[in-house]
This record gives sequence, structure tokens and C-alpha cells, in this order.
Amino acid sequence: MIDLRTDTVTRPTAGMRAAIAEAVVGDEQKGEDPTTGALEERVATLLGTEAAVFVPSATMANQIALQLWSRRGDGVVLSSSSHLVHSEAGGPAALAGLMLQPIDTPDGSFDGDQFIAAATTGAVEKPATALVAVENTHSNRGGRVWPLDRLDGVRNAAAAMGVRTHLDGARVLNASLAVGVPVDRISSGFDSVTLCLSKGLGCPLGALLAVPEEAVRPARRLKQMLGGAMRQSGMLAAAGLYALDRHVERLADDHRRARRLAEMLSDTGLVQSPVDTNVVLLDTNAVGWDREELLRRLAANGVLLSALPQPNMVRAVTHLDVDDDDIERTVTVIVDVVRK
Repeated sequence: MIDLRTDTVTRPTAGMRAAIAEAVVGDEQKGEDPTTGALEERVATLLGTEAAVFVPSATMANQIALQLWSRRGDGVVLSSSSHLVHSEAGGPAALAGLMLQPIDTPDGSFDGDQFIAAATTGAVEKPATALVAVENTHSNRGGRVWPLDRLDGVRNAAAAMGVRTHLDGARVLNASLAVGVPVDRISSGFDSVTLCLSKGLGCPLGALLAVPEEAVRPARRLKQMLGGAMRQSGMLAAAGLYALDRHVERLADDHRRARRLAEMLSDTGLVQSPVDTNVVLLDTNAVGWDREELLRRLAANGVLLSALPQPNMVRAVTHLDVDDDDIERTVTVIVDVVRK
């Protein structure tokens, strides 16, 4: 089975498993796990922030960030197709008490003027916008990368309005490679940044929330409140350190394979958007197929894709468990099924 549903389906490599087994560990909740501490320092430096907190998932990291920078009844401006809207189980409302203030754009990015138009401040009858959340790369729009001028425009507009900024950078290393700039060119300047380890980096689980030093203690308290405190988490942190050493540059292979997949499917009419990173969007309506039926047919022939929130849209996500032969086989299966 070729699993292209998402890049979270990867399995730890033999080298990563060895690093996990050899990790020096302690009690993370008590601040005594040296490998976890080393990972937090490494990620803070990488992202250009003062500190970072290791948590079980990127979803938890995002939810902690929302609560750090807001009060109940406040608003958060974000893309209407973002992970925070579609894949976090209503957490912004249930956990932070936030009103979503979504912006709908074709690629999931928006500029400073669009942010200003969506934000609400001052009027007592409206939610006070406390936060703007940026997802880069933007998963549900095909792994699209935010243009740097848009990022800068949103950060500058938010600073002028006194609004906090959060980068959901679960795949920000993909964005860095795609744009050709150091990752801290993208991440520095945000009040908080999420980095996921279990997507393209191939770790079994884990994420980091990068924050200013003064936000570390409040973030750890929220982590405890949400059930995220861990014990010998150095085993998981060792996987993260291993991945940062060995799995970052290879993300370019995922991007290359995604572009190859899109190029080989170009004659089918399925491919509906540019390929920036490791996600290929396919429109089943463009070829006259019911989405669920096509997914079932593909699965029966050994290829797994996933449905997106947008009607008729599916995605293929390349990752370290997919090689060039898998791409060739995937194209053969899709073409055979679609043209039957």
C-alpha cells in the first residue's frame, strides 16, 4: 500500500529508533530531562526565538498559543481553510473561548490590508481581535507557501494594532526550503511559533512551541492543564534531534516527488493548483468522479489519498516513506482508475 494521505504516517527509521533507545532521560515534568532540554534549546535557536516548550502535538502547541495571547471572548483572525478551523476539534472556542474571524483566500494566505479589514477593535459590541494566526505551509490549500512580503505585511499591521501573532509552522521547514531562506527569516518576529516533528521530519510524535522567555512558565502551566506534561520524554526528544540533524535537507526530495507526481498527472485534468512543497491537490470533479468512490477505487488498487474540506478535493502528500518507484506506481494506478 502506498500511503499518500499525509506525512504523519511515516515510521521512525532504524537510525531514529537507535537514537530513541540510547537517549539520556529524566523526569520532564520536573525539568530534569536533559535531552528534552537540548531539543528545546535547539529549536529556539533554529526559529530565532528565546525559548521553546516540547509538547505532544502541534495541535496542543497551537491551543497553548491561543490561550497565551487572548482572553475569552476575543477574536482570532486566520485563514478560513486553516488547520485551526478544520482539524482541532473546535479547540479555539472550547478551550480559549475565541471567536474565529476567518479570511477566505485561494491559497490560504492574506496580506496586511486583508488582516486589518477582518480585525475588530474598539467597538464594545464586537470581539476584540487579540491574535492573528498564520499557517505556513498551508495544508488544506495544497502545502502553499506564504510570500514573504505578505508575512511581513501581516506582522507589521498586527504590531501597529497591538495584536499578537502566532505562526502555525507545523511544516515551516518545508516553507524555508521552498523559498530558499533560513527558517528564522520566516519565524522570527512572531510572538509564538509551532513546529511539528511528526510530519515531514518523520518522528513518532511531538512538537515545539517557541515563545519569548517570559511566556515559558505560562506555556508550561497551560501544557500541564491540557495534560501535556510528560515523564521520560527524552526518548521522543532524541527522535527530534535526530530528525533535525538528518531529515531537514531531505525534505527537498519530498518536494521534487510531489512536483513529479503533478507533472505526470497533468494530462488527466486532476491537478488544480501549483505545487510549492510536498502536497498535490486533485479535483475529482474535473474528471467527473465522485470523490468518495474514487478514493475507494484507488485504495482497492493500493494507493491511499485523503479528502479535504473543500468539496471534490483530495490531496497526495509525499514523505520519507515514499520513493520514486512509489510515485511511478501511484501515477499508473490513478490514470488507470480515472480513465476506466
